[in-house]
Amino acid sequence: MRKLTAGLFCSVDGVVEDPFLWQFDSFDAELGAGMGEMMGRIDTALLGRIGYQQWAQYWPNAESDADFAGFINPIPKFVASRTLTGALEWQNSRLIEGPLEDFVAGLKDGDGGEIGIFSSISLVHQLLFAGLLDTLMLIVHPVVAGSGRRLFNDGDPLTRLELQSSQQTSKGNMILSYGLRRD
Repeated sequence: MRKLTAGLFCSVDGVVEDPFLWQFDSFDAELGAGMGEMMGRIDTALLGRIGYQQWAQYWPNAESDADFAGFINPIPKFVASRTLTGALEWQNSRLIEGPLEDFVAGLKDGDGGEIGIFSSISLVHQLLFAGLLDTLMLIVHPVVAGSGRRLFNDGDPLTRLELQSSQQTSKGNMILSYGLRRD
């Protein structure tokens, strides 16, 4: 069975939205290596509509970050959307048909490497609470963002997690990987 993995940059106060606004001075070589290791295991991407639309405008022609563009452009990308219709323009991109949880469960039962969720807080949230997310990697930067969207909300169900791995980087980032506690 394939694993479903999500990685989010996070501030100490729990903000996961727009990390480019607050992570710039704490990104270090160890964090880059950890991201590279994760990308090496992923061969399929899940994206939400907004993330897809933003990334489809940038990554097909990106020259400033050739490593990530070389990773994300050729892999299969499945997009969850209630409003997009028809064929998607970004290479190897398809709309998810049917219920999201059913589609992801079927994808996990297929052949291949890990499946990664990219650029979608709502997909991470939904698939975690549906019990389909195997690894939630939170990359906590030593900063208080002050405002922005958080992954978890008041009213979310009590959910036990177990720490799979942890690493501190030289600039004080914490790379924390969690899975659902299955007991």
